[in-house]
Amino acid sequence: MENNRNKRILFSGYAKLPTGITASEIYKVIGVVLSIDEDTGTIMEADCTLATAVARNHVASILVGKSIANPDSLVRVVDKTYQGSAKKAIITAIRIIYDKYRSYKEGLAPCTID
Repeated sequence: MENNRNKRILFSGYAKLPTGITASEIYKVIGVVLSIDEDTGTIMEADCTLATAVARNHVASILVGKSIANPDSLVRVVDKTYQGSAKKAIITAIRIIYDKYRSYKEGLAPCTID
């Protein structure tokens, strides 16, 4: 039986955080990392570099199970359910990940070993 983790692709997106919030004092940018099922586009795992576990867990819980192939839906769920100061940065990072995912699916993602 094939290990389903072999069908996962890791994508990351980064965006500048607003000044004056705890996360920006620690990181300056937010990193959003998604493990995505290559065949379905389903987000299997999610993490981000927010300062508190509650915020990180919330972002993960609203993204896991959703499809990266529908970025507008992801943006809507973040906009509706995340009312923290890093909202715009999270949305920007998700859009960057979507662009990387689309390039990957189209065979345009850069490869460093060829």
